[in-house]
Amino acid sequence: MYFTKFFFTINHNRKFVVNTHHEEIAMMLEKVMTGEITRLIINIAPRYGKTELAVKNFIAHALAVNPSAKFIHLSYSNELAIDNSEEIKNIVNSYEYQTLFPETKIKQNTNAKKKWYTTKNGGVYAIASAGQVTGFGAGKVDELEEAADVNEFINGIENKQEFGGAIVIDDPIKPDDAESSTCRNKVNNKYETTIKSRVNSRKTPIIVIMQRLHPNDLCGHLIKEDGDDWHVVQFPCLTTTNGKDKALWDFKHTVDELRKIRGNSSISLTTFERQYQQNPKPLEGLLYTNLKTYSELPFDVNDVQKFSYTDTADEGTDYLCTVVFARYNGLIYIIDVQYNDKPQEVTEPETTELLQKNKVNYAVIESNNGGRAFARNVTRLSHDAGNHITQISWFHQSKNKDARIRTNASTVQNMVVFPDNWAVRWQGFYDSVTEYMARGKNDHDDAADVLTGCVEIVENHSIQQVY
Repeated sequence: MYFTKFFFTINHNRKFVVNTHHEEIAMMLEKVMTGEITRLIINIAPRYGKTELAVKNFIAHALAVNPSAKFIHLSYSNELAIDNSEEIKNIVNSYEYQTLFPETKIKQNTNAKKKWYTTKNGGVYAIASAGQVTGFGAGKVDELEEAADVNEFINGIENKQEFGGAIVIDDPIKPDDAESSTCRNKVNNKYETTIKSRVNSRKTPIIVIMQRLHPNDLCGHLIKEDGDDWHVVQFPCLTTTNGKDKALWDFKHTVDELRKIRGNSSISLTTFERQYQQNPKPLEGLLYTNLKTYSELPFDVNDVQKFSYTDTADEGTDYLCTVVFARYNGLIYIIDVQYNDKPQEVTEPETTELLQKNKVNYAVIESNNGGRAFARNVTRLSHDAGNHITQISWFHQSKNKDARIRTNASTVQNMVVFPDNWAVRWQGFYDSVTEYMARGKNDHDDAADVLTGCVEIVENHSIQQVY
């Protein structure tokens, strides 16, 4: 905290106004440097000092303590990440820093803003969170990685000079992109496939600092996947204690100002809850707001009849969707899902395999827009594969899709039960269902259409009519 206050004043010719949330963040970062915390999430509203404290000064401070520390810094754009990297360089190169920490110097031949090194082989690599992170690892290579008890070494760190750097992710997605499942999944998948593997040791910390923008933003994804591994600190701007409202930081927003923002007609309540309160509620106007889930099936899957409903891709941008389900005590239990935009030569054998794997008894396929040919090919492939269990039938859906989906929405919520990990198992399908808007145009309606079809054939007893 002292480091930040001192160098902020030097670089900006004004004081860094310290609030309790800054002190708490600084305390968490100290614990990162001493090895007490290796996975840290900080959720706070924009313009509350998070980047200044937890990115620029944190990295510059760590390099002062250990010039060989290595950092990867990520943000939603190359420009923003590189600007932060440049400001860190400016702090390190400043007269005051060099006077206080002469051991930390930047190599003269590393003038790039994106990637630069110290004379002790530490440094910073800055890039967009969805970009390519190659040729650089964060943290110290652990010489005791093969020790019988790695935790013993972690707990034995006596001072911050052992701290070898971190991955620091600041605002990995733009607010304007947060409603796009494609943009969110790109960032989340990049973290899983690339970012988290760029650590030089299992003890290298990863820090994520961002405002909450969506239930399935990077923080939501990390908490859902590995919640027990992450230390999460959230700072709502407006809290209520004993009936009295209190602002997080009066210097930035008073209670009255926050109330005005919350009541502003140009800012939705959902946006206020997400960005200012760190409460990532779904958007208002969602069609499905209360879907049921199960942790275990209340029946033996081999003792019940299984059904499936398939909507083939109507247009080039549509998705093929197949849902496998079973009926039990008046409810529809989802067992398996196929959801993708692959070409028909891929989806036909995939559907065939899905039916055989789940031992589906009755498969219904909409025959609209090529669905009949799809159904015939799946029937042929099923016979060739030796699947004599599944009866496949197809029919032309003549009713208006949008009207059917909206009319049956409450029935879907009352009858359909999803596995509690369906967001992980079938991410695209989950996003399409949970983000389907009650009004206006939706990007994709295939998942909602299939769920509607499932309740229709069960509720209207049309399975017997189809077969």
